Amino acid sequence: MPLRPHSLHDHACLIVHGPDQPGLVAAVTSLITRNKGNIVTLDQYSDNPEGGAFFQRVVFHRPDLAAAMPEIEADLDKTLGAQGMTWQLTDQSMPKRMAILASTSDHCLLELLWRHRRGELNVTIPMVISNHTNTAESVRSFGIPFFHIPSQGPDKSAAEAEIVKLLTGNVDFVVLARYMQILSDDFLTQVGVPVINIHHSFLPAFIGAGPYKKAKERGVKLIGATSHYVTKDLDEGPIIEQDVARVTHAMSATDLQARGAYVERAVLSRAVQWHAEDRVIRHGNQTIVFA
Repeated sequence: MPLRPHSLHDHACLIVHGPDQPGLVAAVTSLITRNKGNIVTLDQYSDNPEGGAFFQRVVFHRPDLAAAMPEIEADLDKTLGAQGMTWQLTDQSMPKRMAILASTSDHCLLELLWRHRRGELNVTIPMVISNHTNTAESVRSFGIPFFHIPSQGPDKSAAEAEIVKLLTGNVDFVVLARYMQILSDDFLTQVGVPVINIHHSFLPAFIGAGPYKKAKERGVKLIGATSHYVTKDLDEGPIIEQDVARVTHAMSATDLQARGAYVERAVLSRAVQWHAEDRVIRHGNQTIVFA
């Protein structure tokens, strides 16, 4: 059961990633112990114990964590750096800053805002940016700043530049809640933080406009959704989460779209939660998810 944000005081999350080798688990647990930490959860995975890659996520409690962080980080650098491992240590009481980009469809956007208000997502939301204005009133009713940046025509560079100005230094990751614009390589480079997308199918099926119409015409029996990290290769980034719903021949394309919206909302919410809680480790074009 994930810890709720209010119970994360003095809790740290340690992510370890690198070549698998004997003694890694002992090294990490001993390090936490000598730094007066008490392990709350520990998950690990090796893709091949003989020369493969090792992945570990550890959450531990340490009184006066903020003051102890520099000492713990120095110990991690000395202990794990010498073994060729990379590591990341985060204070779990510090929510990640999540910006949301949206277009006209509001189901994924409102799902995230609702879950955030209920305390289910350990994030802050400094802004929602949209290329349309139809969601402005709904977003502001949650007390979240709304910015309208139109994006029309083949040249999106001016709109992307405005978005980059808003995001730079203010967010830790970005979520595309059905933001129906293709982001350029330059945008992804300039933003410099992870970007999470929701795709309304099992990739790579039914890419492009009108996916549920295409699914109906194909006579599918399952529809699905995929949440993934955005890369320069369209819809081919590392997958975080997927799910499906069963459909029948009697359902119209509109029925498929309505059912698909439920799946999209759930899949994106889980992906956002797992990323915010440092449960996702990227490894090439794959992810290790300690859900």
